[in-house]
Amino acid sequence: MDAATIINRNKADRETVEQALRAAGIEGPVELVEGRRIAERAQAFAEQGAKSIIVGGGDGSVSAAAQPLAGSSAVLGILPLGTLNHFARDLGIPPELEKAAELIASGRTRAVDVAEVNGRVFVNNSAIGLYPLMVVDRESQQHRLGRSKRLAMLVASLRTLSRFHDQRLTLTSGDGRSAIDTPLLFVGNNDYRLALPAAGQRDSLDDGKLCVLVMRKKGVPGFLAATLRALVGLAREDDMIRMDAMSELRVDSRRPAMTLSVDGETCRMKPPLDYRIRPGALKVIAP
Repeated sequence: MDAATIINRNKADRETVEQALRAAGIEGPVELVEGRRIAERAQAFAEQGAKSIIVGGGDGSVSAAAQPLAGSSAVLGILPLGTLNHFARDLGIPPELEKAAELIASGRTRAVDVAEVNGRVFVNNSAIGLYPLMVVDRESQQHRLGRSKRLAMLVASLRTLSRFHDQRLTLTSGDGRSAIDTPLLFVGNNDYRLALPAAGQRDSLDDGKLCVLVMRKKGVPGFLAATLRALVGLAREDDMIRMDAMSELRVDSRRPAMTLSVDGETCRMKPPLDYRIRPGALKVIAP
């Protein structure tokens, strides 16, 4: 088996994807599955000998497939069918389905980094504090009220900001150990830009370093002001701590379990949380 394709059934229909793949000259089985089964099916195809495993969906779908494929010989192809597609964008993969399929057919392969927390792989970022709580609220609204992702996130952001309290975290790295109260800790797979117009983008996915940002303790007005200053490139030293050139970070808490986001999905883990970078662990088809 040369190639196998897994499509998140909530992102596209089989016929449309099959047409794009056939037009690009790509043959092989195409499966439509629930998002929660993507990792399982990617691993099964890899064990069956698929040399390339193509995943169609958003960042969550790609992240799920990366879990079993990181460190393996299988190559990941990406059809960016999600809302934001951060990982595909940073790789330079075109957003159009037909062009993405043509790129996969070209077979241009490169090795990129992934990060992980307590063994769970992520391709973009993980966060503790405000953001994962916003995601939990957003998902609840989408399921209960049928709100769009953007509207639900706006409402969730306002509600979370109004009731959130800073978390006391203990950070341990090669530089030592420190305790800090923070509304948000962000860990990225490689360095993220903060200032507009490229906020949230990465110039590289193979530098072999984590991007660690820790917002300093502030009230809601101060937090919003610090966020605005970062976006316009005028961040101050008292806004955030930036921990550069890190390959590992331990995050501990007195709480028995912590809510965190991993590539836009939320989960609960028992502390300590051990973050690390895995240089060149994932083979992808990309320019």
